[in-house]
Amino acid sequence: MTAETRPSAAPTPDPDLLYSEDEDALRDAVRSLLADRSDPATVLAGLESDVPYDTGLWRALATDIGTAGLLVPEKLGGAGASTREAAVVMEELGRSVAPVPYLTSAVIAVTALLTLDHDREEVAAPLTALAEGRTVGVLAVPLPTAPGGLPEPAVRADAAGVLTGRVTSVADLAGGELLLVPAQGPDGPELHAVEAAAAGVRTGAVTPLDLTRPLGHLTLDGARGRLLAAGDRARAAVDRALLTGAGLLASEQLGVAEWCLTETVRHTAERTQFGRPVGSFQALKHRMAALWLEVASARAAARNAADALATGSPDTAVAVAVAQAYCAPVAVRAAEECVQLHGGIGMTWEHPAHLFLKRAKSDELALGSPGRHRAALAGLVGLDAP
Repeated sequence: MTAETRPSAAPTPDPDLLYSEDEDALRDAVRSLLADRSDPATVLAGLESDVPYDTGLWRALATDIGTAGLLVPEKLGGAGASTREAAVVMEELGRSVAPVPYLTSAVIAVTALLTLDHDREEVAAPLTALAEGRTVGVLAVPLPTAPGGLPEPAVRADAAGVLTGRVTSVADLAGGELLLVPAQGPDGPELHAVEAAAAGVRTGAVTPLDLTRPLGHLTLDGARGRLLAAGDRARAAVDRALLTGAGLLASEQLGVAEWCLTETVRHTAERTQFGRPVGSFQALKHRMAALWLEVASARAAARNAADALATGSPDTAVAVAVAQAYCAPVAVRAAEECVQLHGGIGMTWEHPAHLFLKRAKSDELALGSPGRHRAALAGLVGLDAP
């Protein structure tokens, strides 16, 4: 068939990058909660404790406001919303670097289960528990794993569903109660549900760069799992979960960058030198103006990814790759500028700037580096490397 006779594809609707009234109302509720329960002093104090996350804050966010079930259909106890609403929550969590397992549980673990057959009790029951915020779920893959980049699972499953193996650098593992474990079964890839408290399950803490998102190593030594899916179904569930996680991670990176820009503008407007605010110096004006343009572009990229995931756009993989390739470096630059333009105070433990820099650097590697997403994007659009 020639190019002249090939039927044209149906036009793709233009993405909606604006926030709806419901999304703005959700933002107000989440921001108010985080301002009251997750201010910088509270986050810093929590980092010096041994708890994996703020359980009270998580209960208020996940259950009282209902954000844990945004992606879950109403018949399973969720809100029946979409990734657009979840992206708003991610933005606000980025603005406060709140230590809660929202990305890992309410986004990645939930999406993995949503890809499976909801009518099966072994899928519906944990999905309902996650939606109601009663359980924290974790997909047991290394945090740097990119969409479509999951290697052969490090965990082996025998015919009886007994799991053996070790998975490193799993995000929020210490607080996870339901582990979704990709495994290599006798006939191919499988996805198992494992209770974190079950026999044969061991976790080891890792000291991460970003203390607000703890990492851990998972060891399974004869642990018994419940088979959720096998073959292509299992692989598709993991891939979709990672794609959705990467797409919404861009919204968290946007929130980090927005806080850093806002705080830097505020500080340079108040800090005086030679009798005038340092923010009035032309060199600093140029730096902040350039950063504002980057943050505005990051907002467009992150919203496009969230909208593509919500609408099932055929360009979803492209939108996610673009968002991650762009938003990750912007968040890092914004955090670096925040630290530098605060001068000496920006280097202290008491100032929260380091929390945002560490979250930005950690997010830059999470779910695929910018280089990994650029390479994926080149393949998706048929752009050969030089």
